[in-house]
Amino acid sequence: MALAGAGPGQAGAETIRSSYTSTAPKNCRMIGKPNEEDGSTSRVCPGKSGLVVLINEGDLREVVSVGPNRQAAAREPAAQAWFGPFSSTGDTVEWRAAGSKPFAIIQRWLIADNSEQDKQDRPVSRPMLAVTRLPPGAVCHVAYVDVAANPNANELARQAADDLARDFKCGEDSVKTIGQSGRTTSLVKR
Repeated sequence: MALAGAGPGQAGAETIRSSYTSTAPKNCRMIGKPNEEDGSTSRVCPGKSGLVVLINEGDLREVVSVGPNRQAAAREPAAQAWFGPFSSTGDTVEWRAAGSKPFAIIQRWLIADNSEQDKQDRPVSRPMLAVTRLPPGAVCHVAYVDVAANPNANELARQAADDLARDFKCGEDSVKTIGQSGRTTSLVKR
């Protein structure tokens, strides 16, 4: 899907498109073996335009970062952006790009809600979309969209990526909740 428009600070109209990559374990390279003490794992997945997606999992929480290589991705703020509740990510990364240059990713997360249990007595998982800005500059979360509270969650996440990601200042600007706040976005507030 292509959208025409320019975000804040962008000169002229540009075509912004989405493309997709997979972070399913079968499509990624595992780094080492799972940690014997806590079962933590790391994997590197192919991205777009020479970037890779790094996924680290430990204590039933995932973090996702992006960089030109695993080491660079591990140094980004996104590599330390974990949520309090248990969390995991979906296997698809949506890349938002102006021309051939990606500037943001959108990824579905499942956040554990310990206040409600499923039939197996596990916390219910609640879906959320996270928008993450890409280089140049730091890689960090920009916006969250509660999927259950917003029937147009994908559109809202794309608009947030297009409008906010390129000018977002990691460590200075606050991550925004886009659309209606819901149970999931309240779970990830720090």
